Amino acid sequence: MRKSTLDELRNQMDDLDLQLIDLINQREVLLQKHEELRTERAEKVLERIACHSNGPIRKETLISLFKLLDQAVPASSRKLLVSRKSKLENTVVTVAGEEIGGAYPILVAGPCAVESEEQVDAAARAVKAQGLHFLRGGAFKPRTSPYDFQGLGEEGLCLLKQAGTRYGLSVISEIVDPRDLEMASGYLDVIQIGARNMQNFELLKEAGRIRKPILLKRGLSASIDEFIHAAEYIMVHGNDQIILCERGIRTYEKATRNTLDITAVPLLKQETHLPVLVDVTHSTGRKDLLVPAAKAALAIGADGVMAEVHPNPKQALSDASQQMNFTEFESFVSELEKSGLYKNNKVMV
Repeated sequence: MRKSTLDELRNQMDDLDLQLIDLINQREVLLQKHEELRTERAEKVLERIACHSNGPIRKETLISLFKLLDQAVPASSRKLLVSRKSKLENTVVTVAGEEIGGAYPILVAGPCAVESEEQVDAAARAVKAQGLHFLRGGAFKPRTSPYDFQGLGEEGLCLLKQAGTRYGLSVISEIVDPRDLEMASGYLDVIQIGARNMQNFELLKEAGRIRKPILLKRGLSASIDEFIHAAEYIMVHGNDQIILCERGIRTYEKATRNTLDITAVPLLKQETHLPVLVDVTHSTGRKDLLVPAAKAALAIGADGVMAEVHPNPKQALSDASQQMNFTEFESFVSELEKSGLYKNNKVMV
């Protein structure tokens, strides 16, 4: 081959190499500006390679190259979608006209587990009587022992929805299996992902694909960074309606059920744009600490508090010792109102 021809080919190769370098960098710039596209594009590129690659390079090699591209930029240098760096203003999750993360903190209350129609109806009536708008109750119960009450499943969701509709309350319940998310969406206004499932990544991904607000609880021993990245799993798959919930972490301390990491509230508020709730029941496990823990949470900037209430706690099928009865619940709400940290419709109207 003549030298001039070789020189021309070398020049063409040089041009192609430079174009490839520029295109690869342009691609990454776009992905960093719109991080939610990264997962979507990765899936589509692999599909396109499988369907449309007819060149001399093996499809498996091209797939490996694109996977390497996504790993080339360290995750630590990417701007998380849940981060304040991505969005300066607070995310406000609106459920049936009620704002979570808005101007006023909210209270969420209800039984640990849905046990019967009579029980959840009585709890809903008590929650409504205190001017609240959100009813919680467990239908799927991940328990330490397989012999403990595991919940009523879909029947429990149905009972919760009926009570919510009857008293004009939005309902929240935990889902533990990705296969149940679509079914649960027909019953629930907010889907909870509990502490034991905070790093159930397949559940997080599927929660990102539905269009329901997600209440994500911090794992038993999860760091703040792990908690934030769990929320990122949901958001990167398309769902930005996320509420974080600090519910206490496991430490050496045995005086309380868990250790309430109260500083997690301002940390999460600074690092993310998402609303933050505090579950005072699971964090303390003690009814005598519910009021001071709730006051502390609201004083430090929480967007709301979760607590458990039951018509007859002594007969509860789960967490009997830590749930408030109706008299205690009324006193709990009253004390928060007196503190000036919380106002509900009864006070504001």
